[in-house]
Amino acid sequence: MTARTLAFVGSITRPAPYFLECKGIGITVLEFNEQTGELTKLSETDGIDNPSYLTIDAAGRTLYAISEVYGWHEGDVTAYRIDRDTGALTYINKQATGGSIAAMASADHTGRWLLVANYRIGPDGLRPPAAAVSLPIDHDGGLGPVASRVVHTGSGPNPDRQEGTHPHCAVPSPDNRFVLVADLGIDRIMVYAFDAATGALTPAPVPFVQSAPGNGPRHLVFDPTGRFVYVTNELASSVSAYGWNAATGELTPLQTISSLPPEGHPDNTCSDIGISADGRFVYAANRGHHSIACFAADTATGHLAAIGHASIQGQTPRQFTIDLTGRFLLIANQATDEVVVLARDPATGLLSDSGQRAAIGTPMCVKLLRV
Repeated sequence: MTARTLAFVGSITRPAPYFLECKGIGITVLEFNEQTGELTKLSETDGIDNPSYLTIDAAGRTLYAISEVYGWHEGDVTAYRIDRDTGALTYINKQATGGSIAAMASADHTGRWLLVANYRIGPDGLRPPAAAVSLPIDHDGGLGPVASRVVHTGSGPNPDRQEGTHPHCAVPSPDNRFVLVADLGIDRIMVYAFDAATGALTPAPVPFVQSAPGNGPRHLVFDPTGRFVYVTNELASSVSAYGWNAATGELTPLQTISSLPPEGHPDNTCSDIGISADGRFVYAANRGHHSIACFAADTATGHLAAIGHASIQGQTPRQFTIDLTGRFLLIANQATDEVVVLARDPATGLLSDSGQRAAIGTPMCVKLLRV
């Protein structure tokens, strides 16, 4: 049987002060043609609030969707079983995330735990809001209640965006011994030791690395060798490279480079980051400049060199993903209601318009699964 690739897109269904448009249905499933880049709609799943971030377990059997709803004391994460023949989603269950504005989720490498970062925009309850949590994954893919939670404190120099802590992602290290949490509000990447037997998160011996004041670290990715970590700085429109010590969990700053062209761009903010499977190219999304910044990565030193910018053929790239062939990059263009497919040259790392589009209201996240 010929392999097929499914694309899952989460979209906004309810307004918030920071995104007033809400044209989404919930979760849209499409078939992605790895030869042409074409997207064909298969199904839609409603009954979920603002699924702004999606993640799929390593077995490709379960999809987890974050509900990012302004005004809720706690966000939700919902588990769905994936029909690998049709792409249809079947609800399993949901769990609260321990803090408001759930922002991002990732599965640990054992497939037994889901890690969630809570951005936190009140209202807070009596219990301090969790910055990041681990939730157990049951045998059927469903989620149990929070097993471990960590709390951040502090603020940053930007009074509009850094009045308090704002964790934006939680990512396990390649060996699953640590979890990194980028906190935009306090300009830190927090490092937690992770116990895959119990789900416990505890501060690592070197518990954080401090970013430059006002950088606002948002999303991060490990390189394929596990030696380097790349981070988008949302507020500073830049990308930082760090060395990663897998034995101790320590991050060492190597470089910070602008995600914008030399002339800059007013009111830009960075969002997502990605890396090619061979580790030779890093990509960062610019909201405002409406581009994907392209970098060549030195696989020996971890340093980046800017090689160009590609138009996203729309506005406000919230998140993107590189397909398994390495020939395409799919972008959720939040403000222009499309998933846009860019062609990627694996040799040069450069991007161009493939001409392929899928109309989806207020898309926030696109994830791929080869079945």
